[in-house]
Amino acid sequence: MTTRKPIHTDKAPKAIGPYSQALRIGDTLYISGQVGIDPASSQLVQGDTAAQARQALTNIGAILAEAGFTMKEVAQVQIFLTDMGDFVPVNEVYKTFFEEPYPARAAVQVGALPAAAAVEIMAVAHKQGKPATAQPHSVAHKIMKHKHEDDLP
Repeated sequence: MTTRKPIHTDKAPKAIGPYSQALRIGDTLYISGQVGIDPASSQLVQGDTAAQARQALTNIGAILAEAGFTMKEVAQVQIFLTDMGDFVPVNEVYKTFFEEPYPARAAVQVGALPAAAAVEIMAVAHKQGKPATAQPHSVAHKIMKHKHEDDLP
């Protein structure tokens, strides 16, 4: 049975409701939506939507690090904007946190966000495990060996 491990770091804002900053299940990390709250002050950062996006992504980076993941392991990102007109500036910030191949992503406009934020970002990361290697005494190996022995005259 796969365990559910909550992830918490003081380098990201505390959860403001009944949820975890992130939840690790097996090799996958599900990160709750992050707004541009500075964990040191517990206040929304000053500035425009790009500044809030930068802080939200910094918070995501801190949560990833706490769980032993990196930004390169992020597989999916969801961005919620209160104004789709902020799509381009948020993209400019986003590009500084990720590199190709970029994570799969959605960006949608919403009516309002917690803490009167202009942007909220959530992410899913996957830690790539070691590739499976066939063992000499595996079932597949035994079947293939038996098959080949049957082909002999």
